[in-house]
Amino acid sequence: MSYDVSQLRKFVTPEIIFGAGSRKTVANYASTFGARKVLLVSDPGVQAAGWVMDVEESLQEQGIDYVLFTQVSANPRTEEVMHGAEVYRAAGCNVIVAIGGGSPIDCAKAIGIAVAHDRHILTFEGVDTIRAPIPPLICIPTTAGTSADVSQFVIISDQQEKVKFSIISKAVVPDVSLIDPETTSTMDTFLSACTGIDAMVHAIEAFVSTGSGPMTDAHALEAMRLLNANLVKMMRDPQDLAVREQVMLGSLQAGLAFSNAILGAVHAMSHSLGGFLDLPHGLCNAILVEHVVAFNFDAAPERFKVIANALDIDTRGLTTPQVRARLIQHLIDLKEAMGFHQSLRMHGVSTSDLRTLSLHAMDDPCILTNPRESSLKDVEVVYAEAL
Repeated sequence: MSYDVSQLRKFVTPEIIFGAGSRKTVANYASTFGARKVLLVSDPGVQAAGWVMDVEESLQEQGIDYVLFTQVSANPRTEEVMHGAEVYRAAGCNVIVAIGGGSPIDCAKAIGIAVAHDRHILTFEGVDTIRAPIPPLICIPTTAGTSADVSQFVIISDQQEKVKFSIISKAVVPDVSLIDPETTSTMDTFLSACTGIDAMVHAIEAFVSTGSGPMTDAHALEAMRLLNANLVKMMRDPQDLAVREQVMLGSLQAGLAFSNAILGAVHAMSHSLGGFLDLPHGLCNAILVEHVVAFNFDAAPERFKVIANALDIDTRGLTTPQVRARLIQHLIDLKEAMGFHQSLRMHGVSTSDLRTLSLHAMDDPCILTNPRESSLKDVEVVYAEAL
């Protein structure tokens, strides 16, 4: 692959500490940021699993005061963000710690945006809308897939409009990410599958994104290799911490890639679908991924061939249409091995919903970096194929 060296590419990342037990260093970093009082953001599931207690004990050991906020849904909502902002202000917090999957971390980022600007979170939809720095943010991911802990994305659900909206800005890249594979050991099988397939789609979309470059490509390809080799192993033996560590490393690599290259039509359509039906994000990706790859393939055949090779598909002697067919079948086999057999119709989507879903997908910033320019009709057709 060759690159136009005249094209400028930025690459942003938090400070990253990777390894078992890294979550227990959270108080050291909070102290570095001069924490008077921490807003600790999580959700009931993560709290029940015991990971919140680890953070609380770390803060208590260093005498750092905190207030706990766990009113976060699986798809964090605007009203939860604004409630969290009220709690932050009322308690006099000056640092935010988020522990959980993408939902608590996205909620924590959005709380930071709201308190920094003293405005409603709905007013920040889009790219580079953040004008003031958010409070120091430390993230501890407990899932291997969303990469919210390293990305410049925030995804929030507007329940009144039945849509998810994106906020993309380097201002929301966390200051520190403490990536501890031990925290993924309490994920159930479905959550493991959802976050795992999300990570794979992150890597694929980042590699073919029109915003990709040599730095993001390196991370995306390594992510694909790691995830392809370990996702099904993880599903078969969920307690194998060594495998979970490899999946978490793959998720990290995918996150660094997509945060900087941005994504494509799978995520634009998945955000629309998830907002419309309040479905898990990874499930939406699983339903759509092979249909979008089929749509995009001819716009970047050489890049998709590199993806096929990274996924351990032997492309020697194959014609371009054969590579396309093998890659699509591989993705179908992978997601089915992880337990995904759903279609849109199984979740109540009908042909009458496709125009609304497509309109919202076309408004998503991720559609702008899709390798193939997409019209409203194109998106409708892809949704129809996923029925």
